[in-house]
Amino acid sequence: MTKKVMTATAAISNAVRLAKPDVIPVYPITPMTKVAEYIADYVANGELDTEYIRVESEHSAMSAAIGASSTGVRTYTATSSQGLMYMHEVLFAAAGMRAPIVMGDANRSISSPLCIMNDQQDSITQRDAGWMQFYAKDGQEALDLTLTSFKVAENENVLLPAMVCIDGFIITHTNEIVDVPEQEDVDRFLPPYVPKYSYLDPEKPVTVGSMTDSKYYMDARYGVEVAMNKSVKVIEDAFKEFKDIFGREHDLIETYKCEDADIIFIGLGSVCSTVKVLVDEMREKGEKVGMLRVVSYRPFPSEKINEAVKNASKLAVIEKDISFGMGGALYQDLKTTVEGKEIIDFVIGLGGRDITPSTIYEVLERTKNPSKIINWIGIEEDD
Repeated sequence: MTKKVMTATAAISNAVRLAKPDVIPVYPITPMTKVAEYIADYVANGELDTEYIRVESEHSAMSAAIGASSTGVRTYTATSSQGLMYMHEVLFAAAGMRAPIVMGDANRSISSPLCIMNDQQDSITQRDAGWMQFYAKDGQEALDLTLTSFKVAENENVLLPAMVCIDGFIITHTNEIVDVPEQEDVDRFLPPYVPKYSYLDPEKPVTVGSMTDSKYYMDARYGVEVAMNKSVKVIEDAFKEFKDIFGREHDLIETYKCEDADIIFIGLGSVCSTVKVLVDEMREKGEKVGMLRVVSYRPFPSEKINEAVKNASKLAVIEKDISFGMGGALYQDLKTTVEGKEIIDFVIGLGGRDITPSTIYEVLERTKNPSKIINWIGIEEDD
């Protein structure tokens, strides 16, 4: 390991360099542009031998990634916000064609109005596209999850694309200490991708992504569902191997002082780092609180969440997205999978609005004395 000070975009780029993808089609977009630039530098100076494709749009980037992956090679791309929206059509194609592409997404708000700051609406909107989704809290985890995503996506029991999400600007542009693994260790963890099943080869022609009818379409979608469910064990096994080789431990969720907590804050990404600090502060004031961070949003770790919150009476869901008329997406998933708990939803930080300690304290007070189930924090709500 080599400790370096770098941003999360640099950390991800190092992970990509170490993973050695054969093809990288990418179209730069703020705040993920630096990933495209760092990778271009690696290619230019000979640190990475890959087919680096400068495409004309994000739709083209994902289309090229699907084509490359269909030939049986390791493939990577990166995007953010409107770029991810532009990919929407072909995201479904990638999952349906069982293309194990890995993509980095810098979470950024969606227009209109146009705002380039952070929330998680972009990736949450794609939660039903058949992609695995992982949410990193910092640069180190972004690097680790990128390497792990290649291993999981390319597993013969999964063969689904994976998205590693990081909070735009909050961690994409924040410098921190990151352990960068040695190439020989990464090669042990992530050997070259050798596809087991048929792929595009002029010598052995096959058809992929062809038109079908209702007789076969539902079976194909069910296959994605089965693979997503199977990915849970594959992810856990990959995390165990990662710890054995690199010494860092990861899980589908992160918990902090949940065992005896009466109220547990639940969220995604870097906001949970703020919450984790405040849990200690609140406990000093006599509040029995804990924190649960969902690392793997798809597949959704229902069993682990239920076990972690079993002793709590209330769950305060803090999330930077909204499914209009229904609250946040994470709230909806928890309502579906967690029984016997009072679950209260808090929409916060949209468009990069500051999430301060006072924000989380307001969440605590509204959870203790709820007047409504879905709450928007930081604005004047109409009754």
